[in-house]
Amino acid sequence: MQQRTLGTQGLKVSAIGFGTMGMTMAYGEGSSEADAIATIRAAREAGVTFFDTAELYGGGTGSNEQLVGKAVKPFRDEVVIATKFGFDMEVEPLGSGVDSRPKRIREVTENSLRYLGVDVIDVLYQHRVDPDVPMEDVAGTVKELIEEGKVRWFGLSEAGPENIRRAHAVQPVSVLQTEYSVFERQVEADVLPTVRELGIGFVPYSPLGRGFLTDDVRPAAEYPANDMRSWDDRWQPGNYERNLAAVEQLKQLAATKGITTGQLALAWLLAQGDDIVPIPGTRSAKRAVENAAAADITLTASDLETIREALPQGGYGSRYPEPFMPKG
Repeated sequence: MQQRTLGTQGLKVSAIGFGTMGMTMAYGEGSSEADAIATIRAAREAGVTFFDTAELYGGGTGSNEQLVGKAVKPFRDEVVIATKFGFDMEVEPLGSGVDSRPKRIREVTENSLRYLGVDVIDVLYQHRVDPDVPMEDVAGTVKELIEEGKVRWFGLSEAGPENIRRAHAVQPVSVLQTEYSVFERQVEADVLPTVRELGIGFVPYSPLGRGFLTDDVRPAAEYPANDMRSWDDRWQPGNYERNLAAVEQLKQLAATKGITTGQLALAWLLAQGDDIVPIPGTRSAKRAVENAAAADITLTASDLETIREALPQGGYGSRYPEPFMPKG
């Protein structure tokens, strides 16, 4: 698979990465350990070298990071592992409270090193901006961790232009991770221009619209309560039908090219710039290989225009309920 450079500090990864959140949370019952490991290793066989986890994904237990650590152990030196700090794991509902105090950053980092079974974390992200902790303190703490050899590269997630600049002035930021897809394009207004001005790479999460940009979509009522699609605004009556109609247009375009809708959506992201590396997640080894193959797809100007026409302003419905909305 082709490699892409994120930032100017030496971070190089495969053009398509792999997000592991769905293996342990957010999308119903998680994968078995054996299936999850098999899926991650299938992605690696397909050329993926960038694997994304977080403290949050294990609910504070380390389960997701342990899973990633076990899966990549045979080829640890061939891959880049990213993990994240920044949520308060004691606040309910989980994911609604933040904590980026320097002491907490260090605690999470030590836990992540242990859970992953590694000597150094390749990319350490602040998962969400903490309005009660100056960004300079956050960046300064990560800078110390880099100097101590515990972290290689600094990343931010869902940070806005001001916080990106403040962090970057203290410790160069290699990569920003934020939701971006043909469904969600708010970053195009000011976030993408900011990271490009500063030479920071961009990692879109939920590049398949949390599954809406695939060939397997059902109404919200058909998902279990522990699946976020049961309450996601894009799946609710009214929005669901409008989004489904738009995706049907994408599906037809994909069919003319002999690819899946998901591959089309990933290829669209890759076409937005060489500084972009999406991290689709899946529990299926077959889908992991399919996603990786999107790196070989080239879209024409006509294809890109057709996609824009299908979703001129992105998808319909908000991307998070208010308690979970990022405040970067």
